[in-house]
Amino acid sequence: MNDTASPNTPQPLRGLRVVEFTHMVMGPTCAMVLADMGAEVIKVEPIDGEGTRRLLGAGAGFFPMFNRNKKSIGIDLKQPEGAAVAQRLAVSADVVVENFKAGVLAKFGLDHASLSARNERLIYVSHKGFLPGPYEHRTALDEVVQMMGGLAYMTGRPGDPLRAGTSVNDIMGGLFGAIGTLGALVQRGITGKGMEVQSALFENNVFLMGQHMLQFAMTGRHPAPMPARDNPWAVYDIFTVKDGEQIFLAAVSDAHWRTMCDVLGFADLKADPALATNNDRVRVRPRLIATLRERLAGRSAAGLADAFERAGLPFAPIRKPEDLYDDPHLLATGGLADVVLPDGDKAGQAVKTTLLPFTMDGRRLPVRLQPPRFGAHTGELLAGLGYGADEIEALRERAIVA
Repeated sequence: MNDTASPNTPQPLRGLRVVEFTHMVMGPTCAMVLADMGAEVIKVEPIDGEGTRRLLGAGAGFFPMFNRNKKSIGIDLKQPEGAAVAQRLAVSADVVVENFKAGVLAKFGLDHASLSARNERLIYVSHKGFLPGPYEHRTALDEVVQMMGGLAYMTGRPGDPLRAGTSVNDIMGGLFGAIGTLGALVQRGITGKGMEVQSALFENNVFLMGQHMLQFAMTGRHPAPMPARDNPWAVYDIFTVKDGEQIFLAAVSDAHWRTMCDVLGFADLKADPALATNNDRVRVRPRLIATLRERLAGRSAAGLADAFERAGLPFAPIRKPEDLYDDPHLLATGGLADVVLPDGDKAGQAVKTTLLPFTMDGRRLPVRLQPPRFGAHTGELLAGLGYGADEIEALRERAIVA
């Protein structure tokens, strides 16, 4: 079980205290990134626990995925004594991370203005649906901003907008929050003062659409959805092959094209002057793709993958998420790590999760702390704030903390 980092594992944020008032995906992602890099991250949960602990279906993996390397404390913010506990905890932090609707935390004295007045070094990181402006009071979800921000239009077939197959804006919004946090920490090292950082779902989605916006600005043509796009490469598609298997194959340069023809035995296509350059092939792409589909229909996906890998050509098998647990590259490079599920029917069971997709000093950043059981660190954290054992017990008896 990978519960502790080795002495040589980089922890660049070790010694940093982060207190998070978050739920769902975006805010927890930001705090998880900081936790993975060594920060002490304290997750403040409602008195009955964060709701994602109990989600079913597509949300079942939210809590264990985005809450590793954290401590948990349950506080009832609606009780004045609970708000006071949370304020005391937040003021002790270097960074506060939150993703509540605008104005909610101000009711409890946990907004940027209130906390920064008591700790001028505090970095306050807000994750919202929209940055301040006409939309800021709307309720946003990943799906909402995908629809209004062009991503669903670009992903689906014409006339059939489709959300992307993961919480792309929530996760990337959290990543941008973490990037802003790191920049604010550098600035604090210079000035000694913290600042407020804001990240938002809608603006994140618009950033993703920037390349297509500029495509329109430069060409004057409306970008077509990806399934119907004007492809800049002639061979760049999914092919259905033997036994109904599918594989993505690509040749994105003239050198790739010639190599592909060689490894597949398509000497006639290689010699055809109408297919000499990529732009030539793009002009006759429908006919060319139809020819390739016919010729590849009897080939096996494994055989094509082997041929393309040996030749250094781009290819990809079509996989489901569960297939990644057996991916030889992930297994060989330590891209998966054990976590123990804290909730649900499988509580206590060890499963594999994905680590941050980068190395530091040649090492992946590990799981040091398991996703916490609800309130697992309440006593420890309150004692660290100066509460006595009797005070902690009294707070628990009155359901102010859990």
